[in-house]
Amino acid sequence: MPICKWCGEVQPLNLGTVKYFERDFICKKCSMSPEELGKALAQEALDKSNIGGQTMNLNIKKLHPDAVLPKYAKQGDSGFDLVAIEDVIINPGETVLVKTGLAFDIPEGFELQVRPRSGITLKTKLRVQLGTIDSNYRGEVGVIVDSDIRNGMDIDYYTFCQCNYQWGGYLIKKGDRIAQAILAPVTTANFIEVDKLTETVRGTNGYGSTGTN
Repeated sequence: MPICKWCGEVQPLNLGTVKYFERDFICKKCSMSPEELGKALAQEALDKSNIGGQTMNLNIKKLHPDAVLPKYAKQGDSGFDLVAIEDVIINPGETVLVKTGLAFDIPEGFELQVRPRSGITLKTKLRVQLGTIDSNYRGEVGVIVDSDIRNGMDIDYYTFCQCNYQWGGYLIKKGDRIAQAILAPVTTANFIEVDKLTETVRGTNGYGSTGTN
């Protein structure tokens, strides 16, 4: 097989993947423009990983008989629903942990991201906190939920805040879809101390340096 004179790699002799310059062999990768090479390397990394539209098996353990196994509501959805296994009352200003009754065997190199559901955020004052479930965690997955209602507000809670319980409280019912979760790949960093960082146009400007609107 021919050897590329630039990278030195042995390449299969295929007219669709090689080019010749002055009788010397140059492989397709070395003959690419920087833009083409960048796209090719990105696609190669994507093809080698287990992401990009592919599926994988995820082991799940039910820790409660009423726990609901997750599923995607529609084809193409990124997140699957997390369901409460018991009634939970959240009073104004409180933070509670809503149990799901599920534990996940997350593969190394991935994480489970807990995110709010848009309908709850838009229509109520409940605020689901973002969460990260690490691949080495084997306990129950819970959802942290805040109530953004303040005590003593002299308003009609039911009309203005869509509350469903007394005195501005919310009742999360058993079986409610309280959050969504996404299985995502994780890149682990090697931390290297240096004396100088690379320079950029922005530099150290931050906290509104590009404007406030």
